[in-house]
Amino acid sequence: MTQSEALSALSKLRPPISVDLLIVPGSSMMTVSSSVEPLRSANRQAGRMVFDWRFVSFDGDPPETSSGIRLPVSGRHLPSSRCEILVVVAGYGAAQMTDRRLIAHLYRTARQARFVVGVESGPWLLARTGLLDDHRAATHWEDFEEFAAAFPNVDLRPDRYVVDGRFITTSGASPTFDLMVDVVRQVLGHPAALDVASSFVHDDLRAASDAQVNVTLGDTHHDPRLVRAIRIMETHIDAPLSIAAIAKRVSMSARGLEQLFTRQLGQTPGSYFLSLRLAAARRLVDNTRLTMTDIASRTGFSSQSALSRAFNRQFGVTPTLSRKSRSSVA
Repeated sequence: MTQSEALSALSKLRPPISVDLLIVPGSSMMTVSSSVEPLRSANRQAGRMVFDWRFVSFDGDPPETSSGIRLPVSGRHLPSSRCEILVVVAGYGAAQMTDRRLIAHLYRTARQARFVVGVESGPWLLARTGLLDDHRAATHWEDFEEFAAAFPNVDLRPDRYVVDGRFITTSGASPTFDLMVDVVRQVLGHPAALDVASSFVHDDLRAASDAQVNVTLGDTHHDPRLVRAIRIMETHIDAPLSIAAIAKRVSMSARGLEQLFTRQLGQTPGSYFLSLRLAAARRLVDNTRLTMTDIASRTGFSSQSALSRAFNRQFGVTPTLSRKSRSSVA
């Protein structure tokens, strides 16, 4: 089943469609808003309740968002809770949430929902239940390497959002907004979806399979071959391909790819690829407890010492000192 076919199954839902937004502490306000505001706007455009949503938390207490604001909720999400769409919104700290009772609770409730959406870091929690095994999924680009290593049975994609059967996963706030507009389109039709997007002056709706790479590039006005090359780099952080191999994959010569990178980004593809790997290494150094040897392996360096030398040249500090300084301010 293709993504479009899976998403079109939403059109079989009949309003009012019950939506539980399970907010996990550490979620960003922007991601929460992207999850619900298109639904609110759809109700307004339709002049009736099409989406009947509520905010809930695992314990019934207002979860504290990443900005320190506590979000009011309707109450505790009960194991017996039933809804047509369950949206698990998570952010910072979700990767470390391993409480068995929490995961068991999510497993039971996710099995009862018609559709399950994991937003930003929500896919971490869904993956821990085992429900994403043998499914395609997306997660935020900062977590890509660690997620792939933690859940080898999940077919992780560097897409903005992924729809696979009844499971939908998104990589961040903007892709979540685009997904929810697409949900509106499936339920109410294309004109209604355009009205919702227009109400937010949002005129650049992106497809599910669009790469997150555009965040790295900063804008979308780049040669498509450059975008494809960088996407290949981002999916081969742990086992870097040669520049010649990447060039072949985008139907260019190595020299042509060198010229394209230099012209559009002001650096060679080799230096750009190295910067991506080092950025991934820095995230793992500062945000995980992985050993330096493991981090070196996951970011394509032959040894811990090779990682340390490149890291020091790039950031002016060794990985060990970077971790220590980050811990001192945490």
